[in-house]
Amino acid sequence: MYKIVKAEEAVKVIKSNDRVYIQAAAAAPQMLMNAMTQRHEELRNVEVCHLHVEGDALYANPELRDSFHVNSFFVGNNVRHTLAAGNGSYTPVFLSELPLLFKRNILPLDVALIHVSVPDKHGYCSLGVSIEATLAAIENAKIVIAQINPQMPRTHGDGIIHYTEIDLFVECDTPMPTHDMPVSTEIENRIGDYVASLIEDRSTLQMGVGVIPNAVLSRLTNHKDLGLHTEMFSDGVIDLILKNVINGNYKKVNPGRALATFLMGSKRLYDYVDDNPFVELRASDYVNDISIIKQNPRMVAINSAIEVDLTGQVCADSMGSKIYSGVGGQMDFIRGASLSEGGKAIIALPSVTKTGISRIVPSLKSGAGIVTTRAHVHYIITEYGIANLYGKTIKDRVKALVNIAHPDHRESIERAYFELI
Repeated sequence: MYKIVKAEEAVKVIKSNDRVYIQAAAAAPQMLMNAMTQRHEELRNVEVCHLHVEGDALYANPELRDSFHVNSFFVGNNVRHTLAAGNGSYTPVFLSELPLLFKRNILPLDVALIHVSVPDKHGYCSLGVSIEATLAAIENAKIVIAQINPQMPRTHGDGIIHYTEIDLFVECDTPMPTHDMPVSTEIENRIGDYVASLIEDRSTLQMGVGVIPNAVLSRLTNHKDLGLHTEMFSDGVIDLILKNVINGNYKKVNPGRALATFLMGSKRLYDYVDDNPFVELRASDYVNDISIIKQNPRMVAINSAIEVDLTGQVCADSMGSKIYSGVGGQMDFIRGASLSEGGKAIIALPSVTKTGISRIVPSLKSGAGIVTTRAHVHYIITEYGIANLYGKTIKDRVKALVNIAHPDHRESIERAYFELI
């Protein structure tokens, strides 16, 4: 049906000056990535593009700068050092628009490295736990190399591709990278309580992976008829689905299904989504499309931030001028939820950093990026309460945000703000 080659043989098609796209998150094809890196002595100026990828990113070693340059659409911890070292760049882009960079030939692709399930009896593979922009990469790359893995879950939705769409095949049998459920602190539990208090029955949820999303989910066991339309989800939703709390019955988009563009979690999650028609993975230009998101009534978007200023400007991708993560899908869902009938757009964050510095600030740090503007923001939540900023004057916003800042900082940040104006 198709010819299997060794990884080191497959990556020989990558040439100097090529642009390579790597499937994201837990689906990152480590065998192919490592085999490509092994060719560093014979390759020059290969641009490696991706969102966050799990595992090692050996090509991101600054010592290999002559061979590889990392172009991150979302900066993960394993490549964050490349920005300062000079062997990496960050391309700000909404996740909803990332596939357009390939479809419109703004970033022409030479090679796509992907990770798929074993083909079924009809010759169809699944892209498994990550679709995002990978479909667009497959459709537009000159060469597609697939790592075939029997441990890759077979998911329903957009990510079903026929083996004839793939040029080269490499076999592996390796476990998927996992993330354990984090344990929430008292602060995160209080934030979870406040967020949960805004969620009505028959709402549709968007939230990511992390302690605060899990704290919120753990407080929704008595809710009814919730839906899930989210960029990604993890283990926290499984029990709510099994208890029929999340059933998608009142969604307008893909009703009766949980919708995402990628997944990351424990082996339990991967086993749960394997061949489960309740879970649909679609490309990010569908899942994150504002015009689609807003069709869900009572759409609730729950996102986080690095810091928020007293006028409501939200910095979520940088610490000052140092890029920390990326734009991702925050604005896609903030705007989609805002335009939804009865929707709520929420930014939830602890009031202080781990070292006690206030995250509610008079003004953002010099060079900080604004992911969500003060015109887009609705609710800001800390462990000290809820600030509803929508339709409020700057004066009212300052008062509301001071009230949910840490008590140790309230007086100083308010005074500092008024000294600025």
